[in-house]
Amino acid sequence: MTTKEQHPIYNRHFILVCLSSLLFSASFNMLIPELPEYLSNLGGAEYKGLIIGLFTITAGISRPFSGKLTDKIGRVPIMAIGSIVCFICSMLYPILTTVSGFLFLRLLHGFSTGFKPTATAAYVADIVPRERWGEALGLHGISFSTGMAIGPAIGSTIKLYTSIDFLFYSSALFALLSILILLNMKETLPKKEKFSFSLLKMSKQDIFDMAVFPAALVTCLSYIAYGVILTLIPDWTEHLGLQNKGIFFMIFTLSSLLVRFVAGKVSDKYGRVLIINIGLVLLIVSLICIGFLENVTGLYTGAFIYGISLGILSPALNAWTIDFSKPDQRGRAVSTMYIALEIGVGGGAFAAGWYYKDIISNIPIIMYLSAGIIVISLLYMLLRNKLQFSN
Repeated sequence: MTTKEQHPIYNRHFILVCLSSLLFSASFNMLIPELPEYLSNLGGAEYKGLIIGLFTITAGISRPFSGKLTDKIGRVPIMAIGSIVCFICSMLYPILTTVSGFLFLRLLHGFSTGFKPTATAAYVADIVPRERWGEALGLHGISFSTGMAIGPAIGSTIKLYTSIDFLFYSSALFALLSILILLNMKETLPKKEKFSFSLLKMSKQDIFDMAVFPAALVTCLSYIAYGVILTLIPDWTEHLGLQNKGIFFMIFTLSSLLVRFVAGKVSDKYGRVLIINIGLVLLIVSLICIGFLENVTGLYTGAFIYGISLGILSPALNAWTIDFSKPDQRGRAVSTMYIALEIGVGGGAFAAGWYYKDIISNIPIIMYLSAGIIVISLLYMLLRNKLQFSN
């Protein structure tokens, strides 16, 4: 019997975790295109950089806790916490309608992505053999990316034909469905502990796993651009005369799906480093394209190339992280990678919002600066690889 027959990726539990991730991803992503305008209508236009920035702060803060709890009390309960937070926040947006209330909810909402993706990656690694991690994480990434694709498009359509409150309630429904799916999933952690508040005590080792530092650094630098895009693309889209602000996100996510089917498997065969370097080069090209071609064609072309780069980078970086980790510390390793991701996304969002200041001509400059940061990441990868070969 072949390894593939002994360890089929396409089993019930893998399908369920993918479906849950798709709905979870769609739930919070469907809000993103409409939140900048919503915040402006509340009187908080100057705080647009906080929409993503605050979200990533609590996501990053919660990562060490979710990583430790994932390795202690189980994968499924931690996934459930993430979806529950998403549901609660979506239900509260129509109630807390002040600028301070909105910003508080963005802060709270970040806990959702601080918990669910961490436990999900560990769950997938548990049910799939090591030699197919890249393939499995790539396939799971397709589900999450599908949520990223349909979420903004559905969200903008709902807002266009109904109201912002109906959009918030629709987001809550997607999160609720994600929770219900988790109820049918089997726990994979062999030795579970009962929750106690002592588990919330953090040591330096619990917060950051130095074994995965290379993957964490590249993740941080490469996802700065994502924070920039989430913050600025809605306004850039409107500036170019497009009504549906979710089209950019749909294009880059669909193009991401095109390569995710093979990117993870290719990284299993040819190595993570080569695939990551290719992804970084394409990421640089996409940002320059968006900034230099100040028209709809440039926007869509940049979105397409950006999606391909993300589709290559995401499964490779996930698998590279797990390559560095120990079996009983996967939650902590994945948590470290996601902390780095949140620092990158949050830092990009804060910096973009600070420099942008509702001056549309600043957006191309920010895109070029973001591309420069990715160049630094690429140089690190090339230098690290050279030093390894020389030793």
